[in-house]
Amino acid sequence: MTEQKTIAVAHPVFGGNEKKYVLECLESGWVSSIGRFIPLFEENFARYCEVQYGVSCNNGTSALHLALAGLGVGPGDEVIVPTLTYVATANAVRYCGAEPVFVDSEQRTMALDVNQIERCITKRSVGIIAVHLYGHPADMDAVMEVARKHDLFVVEDAAEAHGALYRGRKVGSLGDAATFSFYGNKILTTGEGGMVVTSDKRLSDRLRLLRGQGMEPGRRYWFPSIGYNYRMTNIAAALGLAQLEQIDQFLENRFRLASLYRAQLASLEDFVILPSEEPWARHAFWSYAIILRTSLRLDRDDLMRRLEADGIETRPVFYPMHVLPPYRQPGSHHPVADLLSSRGIVLPMHGLLSDDDICHIAERLAHYCKYADAAPVA
Repeated sequence: MTEQKTIAVAHPVFGGNEKKYVLECLESGWVSSIGRFIPLFEENFARYCEVQYGVSCNNGTSALHLALAGLGVGPGDEVIVPTLTYVATANAVRYCGAEPVFVDSEQRTMALDVNQIERCITKRSVGIIAVHLYGHPADMDAVMEVARKHDLFVVEDAAEAHGALYRGRKVGSLGDAATFSFYGNKILTTGEGGMVVTSDKRLSDRLRLLRGQGMEPGRRYWFPSIGYNYRMTNIAAALGLAQLEQIDQFLENRFRLASLYRAQLASLEDFVILPSEEPWARHAFWSYAIILRTSLRLDRDDLMRRLEADGIETRPVFYPMHVLPPYRQPGSHHPVADLLSSRGIVLPMHGLLSDDDICHIAERLAHYCKYADAAPVA
């Protein structure tokens, strides 16, 4: 009996200089947070993002916390955050002793609804985190307009959006700072890793100080500030540099796979909402998130179980922050985020997917959607 193939929801691709660069680290002995690959990766990634400075970190959550700490966020402050995001976005605010204030989403992009930001601003508000969810940019010109009007900083959480474009500009270059994740399921991976990018030299210097336990540059073991051990290893940076050399190829493949998904799922648009791409955006397609229409007589979790039985790995769209125990807000009203979360499914999207895989996923989705639609109502 032939064993059923499993189609993973995500998978890293190592087809470039990864082994060569990592082997150099091992042979040289520079495996920790000093080595030639760290500044190379920082400089090249900042250049790719069209900014001046990159500060590497040990993971994307650390990058978020570091950015907020560097911007001076502290107890008593409020930071406006989309409720539909990965939990690290809200956690990083709490790490600073500040409070995240949640706004609902905009359905087409799944990003924060800019029209709801101003009503959340109070005397305690200091900033906004705009999340480019699943790879589609938030409407950054509108976000920046509100932020400048109220003297708020803007951090882009671009963990899922490497290479996405907003009006022809790279995400990461649009706010006061931006953070990226290089976890194993991201478009670029270092295994674990992150980066803060900015064109503000003073902020960049502050981030470097905080990242390395607060040690003063040029004065070993002198710590004028309390900092963190958030440094990236040379091995991780070596992986990152090799991955960055291939980013155009990675993105082109994702664009092709997304187009194939759209073609194969076109007949299901009465049942599911496919990812959109605004005219002013280039979606990076970190993930391919579909939303089941409320008219479909099929439970989201049941559909995911059926796909799993067929060897197709999926993920639910993130829970909104306002329903999680640490952030629960009884009576809060974020209907778009609630809908997207309860009806959203993330389909496989990575560089090892074949055209046949996409066709198989689409065929099984069509089978279950059309079967559910044809089934008599109990």
